Amino acid sequence: MWATADESREDILGLYQRAWAHADTTIETLPSLDAMGHVSWWGDSGDATLQRIMLHVTAETNRHAGHADIVRELVDGRVGMRESNSNMDGGDKAWYREYWNKLEASAKEAQAKAGGPS
Repeated sequence: MWATADESREDILGLYQRAWAHADTTIETLPSLDAMGHVSWWGDSGDATLQRIMLHVTAETNRHAGHADIVRELVDGRVGMRESNSNMDGGDKAWYREYWNKLEASAKEAQAKAGGPS
């Protein structure tokens, strides 16, 4: 998910809460993990069981839970899993710095629009 500077905290949390409620209802309503569904934005591979979709969401949540890692990076300036293995894209620190700068610029733009300190 990419949030633009025009989206408020309430917008983002509201979207998350609606998705959460929809997921809860779907899981409670379907009869089994083998129940079929369709994820339109998955294209031709969009037909999937509830189990596959739940595993996908679990994996995505795990991947994106690393946002706390961003806070740590701001504190100590290091990136990746550990000093001996940065797990960055081929050790490409230039790529990471460019990506970090993009995220920081977006955050500062949002903060400025909200009237906060720059």
